[in-house]
Amino acid sequence: MASDMGARPSVPWQFVVSSSKAVCGEQAALKGAQLIREAISKRGSCNIILATGSSQLDMLEHLVTSDGVDWNKVTCFHLDEYIGLSDDHPASFVGYLRERFLNKLPTKPAAFHFINGLSKPEVTCKQLGNVIKQHQIDVAFIGIGENGHLAFNDPPADFETEEPYISVQLAESCRKQQLGEGWFATLEEVPQQAITMSIHQIMAAQHLIVTVPEKRKAKAVHDTIMGEVDSKVPATILQRHAHCYLYLDIDSTRGTRYQVSMEKTMD
Repeated sequence: MASDMGARPSVPWQFVVSSSKAVCGEQAALKGAQLIREAISKRGSCNIILATGSSQLDMLEHLVTSDGVDWNKVTCFHLDEYIGLSDDHPASFVGYLRERFLNKLPTKPAAFHFINGLSKPEVTCKQLGNVIKQHQIDVAFIGIGENGHLAFNDPPADFETEEPYISVQLAESCRKQQLGEGWFATLEEVPQQAITMSIHQIMAAQHLIVTVPEKRKAKAVHDTIMGEVDSKVPATILQRHAHCYLYLDIDSTRGTRYQVSMEKTMD
């Protein structure tokens, strides 16, 4: 269901509220695939950013089977990764993307620039930063964390750095989310540091597909839409993006302090 969500008139939000998490992911993938096809049609190639986590599962499932996408013309960048975690660990985001995206594509992409969590963070950040600076990102597929983070930019996030990739200390609230989603058996197992794409680099994408289902994200959704732009709620920076598409389900809109005005049924 399309909605205006009662957002500030000056903010160019574009919302889709779906009846379920599965439909939410499907709708996000449809729009993302459309934007990929348009980029390829316009200049013969496309550059995308991919996120991970439970919020992206349904979206990726549909994205890999999207009609008419020439994946061999698509270059992919990895949003974030834990420092010190091997890619064969069940919680590795490299492993996640290989299993749920790369290995399910009908054809290989032009390139996939993974984050190596085992190499020296400063070296990895510099190398990936040099690569992504040569690519205009057409579509970034991202989510919003329970604490309002974008990628692993936990509050208070650095809105100023222009470095494409940075190493960060993970907030306890973030680490608890990873535990709650079932990626780790205990909090002690969750790494305390990560490499993440910076806020500046995420915001440089031409289009943002932001998929945020589930009730546990409702407060973050509300604060992102209705709050002032504030590094304490990193996702509020999305208010300043000209082409931000926010995909929600009914659960992620529950308990918020605003009314959802449904305009038409999409699912």
